[in-house]
Amino acid sequence: MRKQWLAALVALGLGLSSPMASADESFDNYITGLKQEARGKGIDESILESAFANVTFIERAVKADKNQPEKKLTLDEYLPKAVPQWKIDQANRYYRQHRKELERVGRQYGVQPRFIVALWGVESNFGKLTGSYSVIEALTTLAYEGRREAFFREQIMAALSILQEGHISVSEMKGSWAGAMGQPQFMPTSYLTFAVDGNGDGKADIWKTEADVFASAANYLSQSGWDDKYTWGRQVKIPDDLSDHLKGVEPQKRKTLSEWQALGVRRLNGSALPKVDVDAWLVQPDDNHGRAYLIYGNYQTLLKWNRSHYFALAVSTLADSIR
Repeated sequence: MRKQWLAALVALGLGLSSPMASADESFDNYITGLKQEARGKGIDESILESAFANVTFIERAVKADKNQPEKKLTLDEYLPKAVPQWKIDQANRYYRQHRKELERVGRQYGVQPRFIVALWGVESNFGKLTGSYSVIEALTTLAYEGRREAFFREQIMAALSILQEGHISVSEMKGSWAGAMGQPQFMPTSYLTFAVDGNGDGKADIWKTEADVFASAANYLSQSGWDDKYTWGRQVKIPDDLSDHLKGVEPQKRKTLSEWQALGVRRLNGSALPKVDVDAWLVQPDDNHGRAYLIYGNYQTLLKWNRSHYFALAVSTLADSIR
């Protein structure tokens, strides 16, 4: 619709001197509309002026959003890159370093500490890679680009609420090209829903305060259905003739371990599945020749964090490497 409007202006001789200038004007008009919406939601004028000061369209954020790898990695290729030995070593070191705090948080929220550390490692390399984009600028760019406008507009309004509530300043609100923030890489709506004060200082600082990062990640998992009586699942061997219709994360495809055992599913070493009364789903993220996993409810919770099997398996693999 915006492109049609710009084309009409040019056809009528009302366009500016160059396509880039027209695009810039349209982007400015879009920001005007965002400000109007935010005012209706009670955002102060001072917040709007500071948040959108010098905001420009970030082409590289759009390219990152559209980017698709030329070659899709298989799990056999991906997992060694996502969970290399150096990251496993760091995860174990950080677990030992923060063990007291992690165990306290784990008890409070009912989440095994190794999964908190694993999420921290996969999301931001233990807080080292949190992103340098202005969150407001990145979100505004992606909302204006339009493919997921409703989602990113919602995130903009949430980010403005975070600023208005005084959790962080505009200059410090940095994140990824998609607007994911801080060491756990929360989107703004996730911050408002799950971020908590982990050290009792009255702030929920997911950017710099590790106690808040741990507590916020654990709170996310806890509120999303995590059960610390169980792990995430396991890699398995499946019969060649097992029906593809049995595979998937849909509720109707859930079976008990004993039912999967009866269908011929076995541990990776060929031995029988555990005799535990737990529901599981069978997933094979690559294809019929790739790795197969029986996953439990906690893995489904990881998919609520990020709807990617590769992400969930990277977190799960790293968690299993922490002792």
